[in-house]
Amino acid sequence: MSLPALALFDLDGTLVDSVPDLARAVDQMLLALGREPAGEAQVRDWVGNGAEMLVRRALAGRLEIDPGQAPDELLGVALDLFKAAYAQANGRTSRVYDGVEALLQHYRAAGVPMAVVTNKPGAFTQPLLDRLRLADYFAVVVSGDTLAQKKPDPAPLLHACEQVGAPTAQALMIGDSRIDVEAARAAGCAVVCVSYGYNRGEPIASAGADRIVDSLAELIDTPFLL
Repeated sequence: MSLPALALFDLDGTLVDSVPDLARAVDQMLLALGREPAGEAQVRDWVGNGAEMLVRRALAGRLEIDPGQAPDELLGVALDLFKAAYAQANGRTSRVYDGVEALLQHYRAAGVPMAVVTNKPGAFTQPLLDRLRLADYFAVVVSGDTLAQKKPDPAPLLHACEQVGAPTAQALMIGDSRIDVEAARAAGCAVVCVSYGYNRGEPIASAGADRIVDSLAELIDTPFLL
């Protein structure tokens, strides 16, 4: 088959460049705590594991966080500050990447169901999709707090497949990072990655995706064969 039974899309870094708004919220949080702002370039490398990990990285000022490390004592306050700031910034300067809507329209016309599977909290996911007029494309939205697990655990992908009755072996994950590749492999899905997203500063070619594209529009003319 040349078209997937379900197309699963990551959100940040795949469909939407949301870093400008995320960076604005992170910097507002840091300034409120009396710290130096991080800047957009650093935040771009910190995105992908959900809001709490983003805030932990911002407090530590680095990407790598020891899983056994005790969280910063300011974590709770910082997370509240970030959420309040991001609720105001979400979608203001974010933009849909070139080629995204062309593929979404193509899949919709072909009858391919689509889902968003993101680690972004639900309180921010739907408002962003609504603001950028993407919400109507998706039959299912799985956010970072929809389940107890988030990517790279396969549970969010499996949940989306169950919601539309699609076999995982015939589903296609489309993402931008190693997190998406690991989740897809664990779920038994094929995976395509975009070259332009957020992969914590690592070359996406090293993540082991089945295919890498520079634009999602490439999947129209040369569809991924399952």
